[in-house]
Amino acid sequence: MSTQLAVLALLTGLATGALFRFLNIPIPAPPELPGLMGIVGIYLGYKLIDYLGVGVNLLETIGL
Repeated sequence: MSTQLAVLALLTGLATGALFRFLNIPIPAPPELPGLMGIVGIYLGYKLIDYLGVGVNLLETIGL
C-alpha cells in the first residue's frame, strides 16, 4: 500500500506541477535545488527525531 500511495502522490505532484506551469502560476515550492534540498532536510530531520523517539509536545507544554 505504501508504494501505491507514493506513486499516486508522485503522479498527483506531476499533474499539479504541469498544471501550474501550463497556467503560468508560480509553484508553491522553491524552484531551485538548494530550496528543494532544504525541504528534503526538513523531512529527514523529522524522520530522525521520530526514529529516536524524542520530542516535546508543544501544545501540552503551553497548556492547550
